[in-house]
Amino acid sequence: MLESLRGLGYAPPTALADLVDNSITANARDVAVHLEWAGSNSWVRIVDDGNGMDDAALEAGMRLGARDPRAERATPDLGRFGLGLKTASFSQARRLTVASRKDGGPVVCLRWDLDLIGQEPGAEWPLFEGPAPGSEHLLAPLDQMAHGTVVLWEKLDRIVTDGFAATDMIELADRVEAHLAMTFHRLIDGQLPKLCLSLNGRGLKPWDPYLIGHPGKALESPEYRILHTTGVTVQCHVLPHRDMLKTAEQEAAAGPGGWTQQEGFYVYRNKRLLLAGGWLGLGDGGKLWPRDEAHRLARIRLDIPNSADADWKINVLKSTASPPVRLRSQLHRLATETRDTARRVFAHRGHVTPASGTRPNAVAEAWQVRRSAQGTSYRIARDHDLVASILDRAGPLKSDILALLRLIEETVPVQRIWLDTAEDKETPRTGFTGAAENEVMETLSSMFEALVKFRGLSPTEARERLGRTPPFDRHLDLIAALEAKDTQ
Repeated sequence: MLESLRGLGYAPPTALADLVDNSITANARDVAVHLEWAGSNSWVRIVDDGNGMDDAALEAGMRLGARDPRAERATPDLGRFGLGLKTASFSQARRLTVASRKDGGPVVCLRWDLDLIGQEPGAEWPLFEGPAPGSEHLLAPLDQMAHGTVVLWEKLDRIVTDGFAATDMIELADRVEAHLAMTFHRLIDGQLPKLCLSLNGRGLKPWDPYLIGHPGKALESPEYRILHTTGVTVQCHVLPHRDMLKTAEQEAAAGPGGWTQQEGFYVYRNKRLLLAGGWLGLGDGGKLWPRDEAHRLARIRLDIPNSADADWKINVLKSTASPPVRLRSQLHRLATETRDTARRVFAHRGHVTPASGTRPNAVAEAWQVRRSAQGTSYRIARDHDLVASILDRAGPLKSDILALLRLIEETVPVQRIWLDTAEDKETPRTGFTGAAENEVMETLSSMFEALVKFRGLSPTEARERLGRTPPFDRHLDLIAALEAKDTQ
């Protein structure tokens, strides 16, 4: 049975998160995770300063299915099935040692070793007392603690496989750090965090999926309480377009899975993240909503109490959730509104625009979308100020310019753009992203001249109009330079 439990689908980061859950349930304030590379003798250790266990509690905790998932639990309790310690540990290691001390009492220690099952006379599943010979020093942190627990993984056969090297352990530590910083971000955040979590001696910094308080966000809703529930709340967020983020902010906000993978609902239980992204099986017209580029900026925080596990179908791995049927219409409405806002922000590079797609007193967008029974097409706006001014001055070349515009329209590499976006998981760079100032200034000057000389605007009106027009509205300093040039 123990061997069969090894195939439940844990990855090392999710397995370690399950052990941190146990520490939180035991009222730990400090949890230290350590990954040590020593070839085939590598080990992983989790030390917490929680309540600890006496001999009877430890023996009960080391049994499989030590609790009834239907039993009522205390509010901070993050467990459910009583399987997490064993299944998470055995998914990665063949030897599990747990040592604990309660309220200044003696240290008690029990050990599972899958290699020794069936070898102990009269005991099919033997629990051994004490650490394995030679591993005593790995439990030393408990000697200096009045209470707490040490969980030790050895014989890491699911981690240290053929070809696994020290560099792989470093990469694993990076993945563990990213996952724990995401999973417990609300517990380790703030000046007085509920939990201090460290990896290999370094405190983890929380990952904020929502960029709380960022001035470029299009939506940061109030917290909504879902009707006909107890303790189920929702908060909707639309993150800024990447053009409104610094490079470091873009990379951080992308999260462990990247922008598209991280869109959707974030389901929490007692502020512990269970599910990071995805649309919970919601959709329209019988089709489920996919994770796609157009809605990558939408993230919705959803909190449920631990009493709702069965209703939400939380599995042993704490990796899936499904909303009750009676709540789906409310969640669908909130998600639809959030997705619509996110799509508009994405399409208009950070600006929430009216349905017409224009902003008051702004230059017309260079590209227009046309939809018909034959499909969707994209056309260069002939009334765009720069385009119109060029056509007005074109003389005998006007027909050639119109032919060139039509050629560009009919040869937009839509499939190539779609393929590159899907493969790179990033949209192509536009809006003068990364362009030198002189390149932006060259286009700005032409636009300014078109507005003043051919549209009849005053210099002040032209500058104000450019300042409201994407992507020039992100280059107000260059527009000011136009003013300086104009007044010389």
